[in-house]
Amino acid sequence: MRDLLGIIDLAEPTEGLRELTVHRTLGAVPFGGRYRVIDFTLSNMVNAGIRNVGILLNDRFGPLLDHIKDGKEWDLNRQRDGMFLLPAPLRGDSGEGISSNLINLQHNRGYLEKSRQEYAVFSGCSMITNLDYRAAFNYHLEKQADITVIYNQTANLSANPPYTAVVTDEKGRVMDIALNPVQCTSRKVSLNMYIMRKDLLINLVDHYSARQKRDLFTDAIMPRLDELKIYGFEHTGYVGAINSLKSYYQHSMDLLKPEVWKDLFYTHGQINTKVKHEAPVRYLEGSKVSNSLIATGCTIEGTVENSILFRGVEVGPGVVIKDSIVMQKAKLGPGVSLRNVILDKDVTISEGKSLVGDPSFPLVINKLATV
Repeated sequence: MRDLLGIIDLAEPTEGLRELTVHRTLGAVPFGGRYRVIDFTLSNMVNAGIRNVGILLNDRFGPLLDHIKDGKEWDLNRQRDGMFLLPAPLRGDSGEGISSNLINLQHNRGYLEKSRQEYAVFSGCSMITNLDYRAAFNYHLEKQADITVIYNQTANLSANPPYTAVVTDEKGRVMDIALNPVQCTSRKVSLNMYIMRKDLLINLVDHYSARQKRDLFTDAIMPRLDELKIYGFEHTGYVGAINSLKSYYQHSMDLLKPEVWKDLFYTHGQINTKVKHEAPVRYLEGSKVSNSLIATGCTIEGTVENSILFRGVEVGPGVVIKDSIVMQKAKLGPGVSLRNVILDKDVTISEGKSLVGDPSFPLVINKLATV
């Protein structure tokens, strides 16, 4: 596995996440009480023995850099190999990065050439899953494939577009690929993870970026479906695609199911994150908590049901939180009521307020807001 280079692409669509990605890139979106979305992809690579990981940055990456720093939590602060931050070229004088993985890869071509690994796994960062890259890489070598597409047959992926459906034959070779098909006989959905030789990746980048193409998969891999030997590898574990507020809310609530929690955090190794040492949760007189995830540093005086509370949340007396996600250091005054709500970091809800959303359209309160 040390012959496999990991590349994580942050330039995935974020329109459906709106408020959660105004000030941060998708990979930095908080998830599960103490994690960020990128933790899953990064940990999967490290757990498989990958020791060289490049992260393609776009814009709004400040919170992400604060989270991953030098990669110490993932054992990537190394003198040889390690973690590399690969900035995108800027759009003129705007100071914003170009959201195109092909252009970004071309801009950082020197990193690809100097890396000593022979193979590369390219992945987006929006998939919440715990998978075994070792098995996928061995499958790639066994099939002598040019490219291996990792897919999953979980129905909820196709229920939350955008998604890419793949059709394979009985030997696993990919015969057809479709983006957001209205009618599709295949339940196999790409996880936006691809394994290939590094020299093939460089050739694809050179050829298609020179022709002003933007996306590695849709613009460089799909047009060569008949020419290249492309195989599909099935990952059978739990997968959550974070591409909308609805999917973020649904997959967060799935963590309250023991079978999902065990699959995500213990199947193929642990999911690492930035460590913050805080005091244990304080449950004061009158507090009632059921079927919830409560992070360290919280103070609970009210009622919490079927909810996720991040670090340092203050739940005042008489507060009722149901089916909600409350991020770091939120302060909820006496008598506050929340239902189907997502509070971003450092939100203050004053006394007596009642906020109600819907499971298919949760109410989101922006970071640092006071209500």
